[in-house]
Amino acid sequence: MSRYLIIFAIAACYFVFAILLNSVGTVILQSINSFDITKTDAGLLEGFKDLSIAIVSFLVASFVPRIGYRFALAGALLLVTVVCFITPGIAEFWAFKLQFAAIGSAFAFVKISVYSVIGQLSPTVKSHSSLMNFIEGLFMVGVLSGYWVFSAFIDPLQPTSLGWLAVYYWLAGLLLVTTLIVLAAPIAKPPQQLPKPVVREFVDMLQLTYQPLELIFVISIFMYVLIEQGIGTWLPTFNSQVLFLPADVSVQLTSLFAAMIALGRLSAGVILRVVDWFTFLVVCLIGIGAVLLISLSMTNNVPNEQVTTLMQAPLAAFLMPVVGLMMAPIYPVLNSIILSALTVSKQPQMTGLIVVFSALGGTTGSLITGKLFDTFGGQHAFYLILIPITLLLICLVLFRRANHRVAQHAAAQEHGVK
Repeated sequence: MSRYLIIFAIAACYFVFAILLNSVGTVILQSINSFDITKTDAGLLEGFKDLSIAIVSFLVASFVPRIGYRFALAGALLLVTVVCFITPGIAEFWAFKLQFAAIGSAFAFVKISVYSVIGQLSPTVKSHSSLMNFIEGLFMVGVLSGYWVFSAFIDPLQPTSLGWLAVYYWLAGLLLVTTLIVLAAPIAKPPQQLPKPVVREFVDMLQLTYQPLELIFVISIFMYVLIEQGIGTWLPTFNSQVLFLPADVSVQLTSLFAAMIALGRLSAGVILRVVDWFTFLVVCLIGIGAVLLISLSMTNNVPNEQVTTLMQAPLAAFLMPVVGLMMAPIYPVLNSIILSALTVSKQPQMTGLIVVFSALGGTTGSLITGKLFDTFGGQHAFYLILIPITLLLICLVLFRRANHRVAQHAAAQEHGVK
């Protein structure tokens, strides 16, 4: 019974943070409408979120076990609860910068704690993989739910109204309930270990990038997240300003992007049993480019007609989220390959690099897309995403070659020992 309560507690944490973290695209759209700011300024919210995750994850990785995972989770939840309660009362754009900085910082504690608790509950590789997939699956359910939760508070007849801020009172209540669940869960405090100095941990992490395989990998991860966040963050605004859809419908349609990512990751596990990973990812990247070109060509001369329901939206609005279906497998497959190529002792440092470069890629993608959106319009901004897609394809070829050389070297060493 205690095991199931612990799983329920960490799953609830991941679910609620999925809603908050992935609300950035919706908040960008509503901030543009409600606070009359530029797209470039609105795109800064992604940076406040992602850079907070990266910096705090690095700084607290060795500190979290000392305070215990249960109190780390509860503290993170309470911090965001307070922020959600006060944000509607302030009702200024700068408050959202602080809010996403707080959400990102808190999620750093949550992610470290949840991953560590999964390790406590999973004595075998099979059970660890099973529980990890379950928790990550619930995260995607949270992402999908978040778009509908926010859209329920948006008034399509008054797009500049601040009434949508009431969603944060509802989220604060959900966070408070989750905090009580975490405090009730018997999450064990880990045994105390002598941590490395922060500088030593940082040097160990950076040393991984000296090798070609690891360097190409972090560039690939940076490019992937740049593409994903460039599309995902700005898709609600694209739907609103290019396809002329009301804000609530624009947000609801963006939920299809999250649903496609969830479906893509579930189906990829089956496909990769019979298809080579490199071939599969190349097909996925080509598919992303093809869907972008087709859907963007359909946005030319879209009639500015009144749309009130999801089913009245043009076909392009439903086709664009299909990009997520082919995008989904790339990130976990690359992570799996690089972690499998490293020794167990180096995997924590590589995990740190994954978090840092994912955050940097997300921030860069959001800022660049927002600037291009502001300068050239949504269609051109999304067309230019084809450039990092091409760069990622090149990185993929180089990554396979480097991985092949590492595998050959390891096999030669093993043969020499024998």
